[in-house]
Amino acid sequence: MLDTTPLTRAVGHFADRLRAAPQSRLQRGAAAEALGLARELARRAQLLEEPSQSPREMPDAGMFAAADQITVAAQDLALVLENEGALAEAVTLVAEAQQRAGV
Repeated sequence: MLDTTPLTRAVGHFADRLRAAPQSRLQRGAAAEALGLARELARRAQLLEEPSQSPREMPDAGMFAAADQITVAAQDLALVLENEGALAEAVTLVAEAQQRAGV
């Protein structure tokens, strides 16, 4: 089984930063960036689980749910990741999204 600790650790840090961010930061794009990341992580997980199905889009649950959404999506992806390359890509996605979010 693949050790996905780097992904869960990176997402945990991003989620903690989002939870600590002021509402104004979330409104200026941090929450939207997190939602975009959650949707991408969820899409990747769904494609691995059900390659013949079209992925469903994660709904926007509001800016205060963004941290939870990235956490859930990352946990789902971590369960189905099969190789180091895909894990490294996911960790990079998280780092880039956090940088763009500014948190």
